[in-house]
Amino acid sequence: MANVKHGLRSPLGRARGLGAAGHGTEHWLTLRLTSLALVPLSLYFMYGFFEAVVFGNGYTSALLWVKHPVNAGMLLLFLGVGYHHTANGLQTVIEDYVHQEGIKFVSLLLTKAMFWLLAVASILAVLKIMLGA
Repeated sequence: MANVKHGLRSPLGRARGLGAAGHGTEHWLTLRLTSLALVPLSLYFMYGFFEAVVFGNGYTSALLWVKHPVNAGMLLLFLGVGYHHTANGLQTVIEDYVHQEGIKFVSLLLTKAMFWLLAVASILAVLKIMLGA
């Protein structure tokens, strides 16, 4: 009767009530929320791109668009949410499909490091453009 009520959970999982790792729901929810946030941010970014590059003077218009504080803030938000979403998605893929613990650990470490470096470089690039340095 106990197996029917608790399914296939381990005794420790039943005792804690967390399931396999205890963070799957948080990961799933984070991916859904960041994907929802990326919809309006992507539309705003595409609007700015078309306004500056396609209908404007190209590179000069794009620089002027990024220099505006609201546009720079939205671009930084888009980049931050985009990097976070992509890093979490790749983490899920690695956790699901890489079965050797050593390779999994190194893959997760390199993925996180790569996205942190990309995020820092992107933030510095936007700030440099915005501040005219």
